This record gives sequence, C-alpha cells and structure tokens, in this order.
Amino acid sequence: MKVVVDTDRCEGHARCQSFVPEVFRLGDDDQSHVLMTDIPDNLRTRVEEAIRLCPRQAISWVNVA
Repeated sequence: MKVVVDTDRCEGHARCQSFVPEVFRLGDDDQSHVLMTDIPDNLRTRVEEAIRLCPRQAISWVNVA
C-alpha cells in the first residue's frame, strides 16, 4: 500500500502536512505532495488521521501491485 494525493481534489489546506510533515509537504503549486513511497509502520496511524481529516478527501491508500 502507498498513500497518494488526488491533485484534482486537493485545495492546499495543508492539514496533512501539519499532521505528518515527514510524509506530506505543500508545494509551490499549493498542492500537497507525498514525500515517501513506503510509509513506515510508526507513521501509519498519523497518515490515517491525515486521510480522515482532509477536508476534500483528497488523500487515500492505493494497492501497489
């Protein structure tokens, strides 16, 4: 599993960055970007919180084949 940001939905509120700055960063384009492909186990709970609290539901887990 990896975390992704749907840039069509992201409005740059940066809540994800405030919850998990190790994983998310707001770019110059005012979009959230994922900084790592493999999320360590110790950050998964915080990423889940960021997913849940995203006002546009722009963040999700996807299966990696």
